[in-house]
Amino acid sequence: MARTRVRHARIASLLALSAAPPLLTGCGGDTAPSDTAGHRNHRPVVVVTTTWEGAFAKAAGAEDITVIVPRSVHHAPDYDPKPSDLAAVAKADFVLYAPFEPYAAKIKEAAGSKARLVEVNLDNDPAKAGAEVTRLGGLFGTKDAAARWKTRLDGEVTKLNGELRAAWPGGKSPAVVTQVFSAWAAGLAGATPVGTYGPEPVTPGQLAALSAKKPAFVLDNAHMSTGTVLPDSGAEQVEIVNYPGEDLDLLAVYRDAAAGLKKAMG
Repeated sequence: MARTRVRHARIASLLALSAAPPLLTGCGGDTAPSDTAGHRNHRPVVVVTTTWEGAFAKAAGAEDITVIVPRSVHHAPDYDPKPSDLAAVAKADFVLYAPFEPYAAKIKEAAGSKARLVEVNLDNDPAKAGAEVTRLGGLFGTKDAAARWKTRLDGEVTKLNGELRAAWPGGKSPAVVTQVFSAWAAGLAGATPVGTYGPEPVTPGQLAALSAKKPAFVLDNAHMSTGTVLPDSGAEQVEIVNYPGEDLDLLAVYRDAAAGLKKAMG
């Protein structure tokens, strides 16, 4: 089986962008390519904004993936794509992005005439992630690969959920407060959500209300953390990482989250 080839956009001159195919302007998500039949006859070239979209693409069966935002950028939405980054978009069959990324408009404008723009629902909730990977597999013409990954996901989540339930303090599901983009980790642990916060900073009123719930743990978002969320509440804070590493292994995100939760509950 061919190994996934993951590339990061290379620095190119401004001329690379000016030499790109005619731009698509005013186009929305999931815009149809000019030649859809060709995508089933060759390995699709996929450009993604971050490793998170890249992991979904890899899980769906893509093998030629270029990531625009460097892994070193801790808060990806703050990244400002360079013209050289956008030039890579024009060579793609598919361009994957998320609606909360403020540079999505630039990505759309830079897409070449053959690129299909795909808005991705970035949610690590296993059911939603599985559904999104299945959808992408249909777009890429890699349904079988997506189905195999979905089977692996289901098995991994079942295993991790069992291990975390066995680690519940006192044998009871712990009460947790979660950042809105970390709620999936509570489900992985079988924990009991008693409140959410974010993405805006916690206000004094929210702080009082959430602390009153007496959560055992706070599941924070490592990529949007504002420090200790509920100081003096007695709740232990666990950092949840949503973005995969450069290997684009989404299953590793679940394993890492489970390891952090298991350590906290231990």
